[in-house]
Amino acid sequence: MIFKTRITAFFALLFFCSVRGVSQDIVSPYQWQVTSQKTGEGTYELTFTSNDVSGWQLYAPDQVLADVKMAELTFSDSSFSQIEKFSATGNSKNIKSSVFDNQEIKVFEGKVQWKTAIRISGIVPAQLQGVLNYSYGKNDEFYPSNSYPFVVDLEGGVISTTRILIPSIDVEHPVNDCGDSIKKDSSLFIIFLLGLLGGFIALLTPCVFPMIPLTVSFFTKKAHEKKKGIRGAVLYGFFIFLIYVLITLPFHLAGKTNPEIFNNISTNIWLNIFFFVIFVLFALSFFGYYEIALPSGLANKMGTRSGIGNITGIFFMALTLAIVSFSCTGPILGTLLAGVAKQGAWPLTIGAAGFGLALGLPFAIFALFPNWLHSMPKSGGWLTDIKVVLGFIELALAVKFLANADNVKQWGILKREVFIGLWIIIGVLIVLYLLGWLRFSHSSPVKRFSKIRIAFLFLFAAATLYLIPGVTNTSWSKLSLISGFPPPLCYSIYKNPVNCDKSLLDYEQAIQLAKKENKPVLIDFTGWACVNCRRMEEKVWTKPYIEKMMRNDFILVSLYVDERTKLPVSQQMLYKAKNGSEKSIVTIGDKWTAFQIDNFNATSQPQYAIISPDEKILVKTKFYTPDASEFASWLQCGLDAFKKISKQ
Repeated sequence: MIFKTRITAFFALLFFCSVRGVSQDIVSPYQWQVTSQKTGEGTYELTFTSNDVSGWQLYAPDQVLADVKMAELTFSDSSFSQIEKFSATGNSKNIKSSVFDNQEIKVFEGKVQWKTAIRISGIVPAQLQGVLNYSYGKNDEFYPSNSYPFVVDLEGGVISTTRILIPSIDVEHPVNDCGDSIKKDSSLFIIFLLGLLGGFIALLTPCVFPMIPLTVSFFTKKAHEKKKGIRGAVLYGFFIFLIYVLITLPFHLAGKTNPEIFNNISTNIWLNIFFFVIFVLFALSFFGYYEIALPSGLANKMGTRSGIGNITGIFFMALTLAIVSFSCTGPILGTLLAGVAKQGAWPLTIGAAGFGLALGLPFAIFALFPNWLHSMPKSGGWLTDIKVVLGFIELALAVKFLANADNVKQWGILKREVFIGLWIIIGVLIVLYLLGWLRFSHSSPVKRFSKIRIAFLFLFAAATLYLIPGVTNTSWSKLSLISGFPPPLCYSIYKNPVNCDKSLLDYEQAIQLAKKENKPVLIDFTGWACVNCRRMEEKVWTKPYIEKMMRNDFILVSLYVDERTKLPVSQQMLYKAKNGSEKSIVTIGDKWTAFQIDNFNATSQPQYAIISPDEKILVKTKFYTPDASEFASWLQCGLDAFKKISKQ
C-alpha cells in the first residue's frame, strides 16, 4: 500500500540556511577580550574578560543544563587541550529559570572574568586560534552556544613562515598578454538552456501536464472577451516565470556577504551530505512511496487569494500551481540549482528563469492557439514512467553528492570504481523498469512497447554498457564522455591505477624544483569536488601534445582549495587579506584558497597560472578550457614568455 507523507524538503533546506543566517544576525550583548600568560613549558593561562553588560545574565561556566554545556572551549587543532575548569569572578547569584523547570542556576551580571589553563603538545605556535562558546539570557529568554572566535598571542611561540601573498605576482601585468581576462564559468546561455530543459521535463510530470488544458480552458471560457482570456493566460504564464526567478533573490543577498559562499556549496562536506539525503528523498518520492509537498495550509491560503482581483488573483493562481506541483517540480529544480549554485547568484537566476519560462510558456501558447490543445497527448501511465525514471536519475545524482563529500574527506567510501559500479546498477534498474520486469505499486503494466519507450531502452542500455569498462584497471576505464562526474582517476580501489599521473601538491616545493631545473611553474587551482577540473585532467591534459608539454616543459603543482587536512600547528595563523578582512588559515585548503584570491583574484576552479621560478607572472591566467588546441596555445604562450625573460 502506498502511503503519502508530506515532506517539506525544500523548506528544510531553507530552514538550514535561514537558521545560520538568523544566528549571525542576533548580535550578542557580550564582547570579550582574551589574554594569555605562559605558566610552564607548553602550558598557558587564558583569561576571558567581558564588557559591563546590564539587563542580561551570563550563565556560569562548568554547568550542564538539559545536556547543553553553558561554556566550552574548542580549538583548531587536537594538540591544544583545556586542562583546568573555568574559574569565574564577578557579580554572581543563583536564580530559578523557567526555561529549565525552575532548576537553580548560577549566573553572572555585569562584567565577568573567566580563567582556564591549556596545554599545547608539540610545537607552540605564535598564535592560538580557538572559539569560546557561552550562553546567556534573561527571564524566559535563553541563547545557548554563542560563539566568540578568538586569536591570542602565545609567549615564546614559533612564528608561522607560511607565505600567502607573493608581492612579485602581478596578474595585471604579465609578460605576454594571453589568457583569460575574466572568470570563465559555464556559459550563462548553456545554463539557461539546461533550465529550459529541466522545465520541459517538469511539464511532462503528472503534477503539471494535466493542468495545462484545464487552466487554459478556464481563462478562455471564463473571459467574456477572447482577448481578455488570452491576456489572462499569458499573464498567468509570465507570473509562473517570475515566481521561479524570485526564489533565487536570497542568493544575491547572500553573495554580497561572502565572495566564497558559492564555491563552498560544492566543497562543504555536510552540505553535500545534506544534498545526498535530499536527493534520495526526491528519488523515493518519484518511486511513489510518499509525496514531497509544501504545507497544505499554504496551498489553501494561496488558492483562496487567487480569487482576488484580476492581476493579483492571476498571480496567486500561478503561485498556487507552483506550490501544489512542488512534488514533481521540486526535485528537478533542486537538481538544477544544486548543480550551478557554486558558480554564483546570476547563474542560479538564469537557470531558474529558463525553468520558469519552460513551465509558463505552454499556458500562453495554448491560450493563443487553443486548437492545439486537441493535439496534446492524453494523461496516462506514461507520466508515471517518466517520474520513475527521473527517480533513478535522482539516485545517480545523490551518489555524486556523496562522492563530493567522500573526495574532500578522503574517506575511501566511494572510490572511482565503486561510484561507477553504483551508476551501472542504477542503469540496469532503469532498463529493467522500461522492459516492465521491475514495477512499483503505482506503475502500470507495460502493454506495448512504443517507439519512444524502445528509444529510451536503447539509450539507457547503451549508457550502462559504456560504463562497464570504468570498473576495470585498463586504459578503457577513462570514460571521457562522463569525465568530471566520477571521482579522480587516482582515487581508485586499485593499488596502481594505470591512468593515474600524480602532480606536486606543494607550492614551495614546486618553486624550489623550478629553480633547480630552470622551468616555469604551471599552477593548477583545483578541488576534489570540482567537475570541470576532472574534465580538464581527463579530456584535455591527456592529449599527447599537451601531456608532453606539461611533463617536459613545466613544473606542475596542483593546489586543492577544498583539502581539509589540517596544517601543522606552526603554520596555522590568522591571515589578513589584501582587502583588509581576516581569515583563519587552519587547513591546507584554507591556505590555497587565500593564496588564489590574493594573488590571482579568483575563487573558482579550475584556474591555471604560469609563473617563472622567481615568481613573476608570465601570462594571464586560464580558466576552464575544453578546447585542447586553445589550452595548448596558452601553454606555448607561457613558454614563449619564459624564454623572453630568460634572455634578458
